[in-house]
Amino acid sequence: MLYLSDQCCQSNSSSFARSAPSRQVLLVSSSRRPDHWIVPGGGVEPEEEASVTAIREVQEEAGVIGKLGRCLGVFENCEQKHRTEVFVMTVTEELPEWEDSRSIGRKRKWFTMEDALTQLSLHKPGQLTYLQSLLTCRNEKVT
Repeated sequence: MLYLSDQCCQSNSSSFARSAPSRQVLLVSSSRRPDHWIVPGGGVEPEEEASVTAIREVQEEAGVIGKLGRCLGVFENCEQKHRTEVFVMTVTEELPEWEDSRSIGRKRKWFTMEDALTQLSLHKPGQLTYLQSLLTCRNEKVT
């Protein structure tokens, strides 16, 4: 993990995986609470770009490959000392098995935007702003 000396923050990266035609988003089960759905993401390794982390983490956690699109923004949580850069990814391939499905039984599931908002509000409210940023881009091209 990369610790930024200026803000003493842990740097993370997440991707909103989406299906191009249906505008659904892919969430993964939490490793700590398998019945909770969250946005895939994780820590940025030293010398790694956030965009590279996003691609790696979504493949490890959700078992998907795709085309990384625009950055939705950088979201800071001063209380937890996290800084997360969030990207949009259009999924082009779903792997039948992936690292986290084998090692910890992680699941993935496609949600409508409305259902994803509900899931995040229940299980990971800090990630709601990510999806809200995606929704504000509704009339813009996000890939």
